[in-house]
Amino acid sequence: MKARVHVTLKAGVLDPQGKAIHNALGTLGFDSVTGVRQGKFLEIELTESDPERARREVEAMCEKLLANTVIENYSVELDA
Repeated sequence: MKARVHVTLKAGVLDPQGKAIHNALGTLGFDSVTGVRQGKFLEIELTESDPERARREVEAMCEKLLANTVIENYSVELDA
């Protein structure tokens, strides 16, 4: 089973990298961009075949390592 994890900064948390990307896009002529928030994307291969156990395991990974839950949100998608 494959899990896809998206980790993003919570609303209101400063995002200097997103701001730098936004500024660079403006410099490159992409004037329609009004804001950028950056994050990270992970694909995790699991041997677990039960979707509920897999989700719990990946959420535990997020809580313990993959996301800083003080300032970041995460979401998990599973391929059955």
